[in-house]
Amino acid sequence: MTNKLVAYIGILGVSLFAIAAIVGPLLIEDYSVVSQYISESFASNTEYGQYLQYFGYVPSGILITIFCFSVPKYFPSSKLIVAGFFGLALFYGLGTVLVGFFPCDAGCPTDVIDSSLAQLIHNAVASLTYIFFPICLIGIGLGLKKFENYERLSQIAMITGIISGIFIFSLFSDPNSGYRGVLQRVIEISFITFMVSSALRINKCVD
Repeated sequence: MTNKLVAYIGILGVSLFAIAAIVGPLLIEDYSVVSQYISESFASNTEYGQYLQYFGYVPSGILITIFCFSVPKYFPSSKLIVAGFFGLALFYGLGTVLVGFFPCDAGCPTDVIDSSLAQLIHNAVASLTYIFFPICLIGIGLGLKKFENYERLSQIAMITGIISGIFIFSLFSDPNSGYRGVLQRVIEISFITFMVSSALRINKCVD
């Protein structure tokens, strides 16, 4: 694939995620972006949940996976960069696909008691994604830091990694926080910011 195609795949992947995350809440009466998880907009009891799953999150995760596996080819040779992007492909890309296939129960409860199998898988995958996501970003940032031409992207990776890590810690500390919707959206915006920045940088590369 050409660098431009890879860049477009990355931008389309996060765009589908963002569109689904914006449209989903609009389809549910009294949904609160402040106090409700994104997953609650396509929970098993929602009317339009399957549309969001199969036209939003699942294809988004597939495109993000392809992008993250393809990216290292266009960056300087570094084990940290490769490990970071491969980690994003596995935990964020494939993780998004899995949470799309396995929606949470109504209200997305964090208590395992009386949870469905889909809910348990959803929670487990989401937790792993959020645990490794900031680690991958910071690793990529450290790998890129060694190369002068990638200083800006290195800074973006480090900053978004640190910000997402702080908000993930806050979310894990109190999963039922009245501000969990805001916390999660800041995390997702951090990821989207890094992805778009990476895609734009790749677009400038010469095949």
